Amino acid sequence: MVPYPDIDPVAIALGPLKIHWYGLTYIGGLAFAWWLARRRTAHAAAPLQRDQVDDLIFYAAIGIILGGRVGYAFFYGLDRLSADPLWLFRVWEGGMAFHGGLLGVLIAMAVFARQQGIQWGRLMDFVAPLTPVGLALGRLGNFIGQELWGRASEVPWAMVFPRDPLGLARHPSQLYQFALEGLLLFFILLWFSRMQRPTWAVSGVFLLGYGTLRFTAEFFREPDAHIGFDALGWLTRGQMLCLPMLVAGGILLYRAYRPTTR
Repeated sequence: MVPYPDIDPVAIALGPLKIHWYGLTYIGGLAFAWWLARRRTAHAAAPLQRDQVDDLIFYAAIGIILGGRVGYAFFYGLDRLSADPLWLFRVWEGGMAFHGGLLGVLIAMAVFARQQGIQWGRLMDFVAPLTPVGLALGRLGNFIGQELWGRASEVPWAMVFPRDPLGLARHPSQLYQFALEGLLLFFILLWFSRMQRPTWAVSGVFLLGYGTLRFTAEFFREPDAHIGFDALGWLTRGQMLCLPMLVAGGILLYRAYRPTTR
């Protein structure tokens, strides 16, 4: 068993004001996306100019925050939302969902693309490689905040999280997700997008890649206590939400590479 590196989840405390590491991971992810987007605009095939990146990141941030919160409320807290609708606006109580954030970004990018006269598919292919590093940082934030930990395990690298009321040795599944749907997916997309691809192909790889890697990581992650397993006695809510991503990713790749008939 590996001892948990007990890191204070509060990065900066200024009197009553406390800034948590988890919040800083959002800023770090957006900052990295801004930097990488500006570099990628130098490519001749880039769908936007360097001076459009600031607005792009602003729209993406709005989509992430609104979509992530609304998605969490509907995907993971519908009973609580029904009993207390104002809970949706109490974001300081926590609760963000990737799949909701994804939907929020899709909508935000559709609006941005329409305003800027950019083809939505080309824009999404540009945005997809900017995303995984932010996801990786978010999982580090989960690890530091001792949330979304893994299932009980006897593997040599299992950890006991101090905030775990059961005191069980668990998979550090946040780090698995950091490595898989964060770093590994980033390098896959970076490699795949280096060459000119058909429209929607990079987005298809993102959806298939994230869906597969998240579905796999969920086998090591403890299901949400108030939800448990969704279907068949072993599928988690996260895995259920990944299934539409896998289908959509497959459809996008098929449409991108399907033979043309003459």
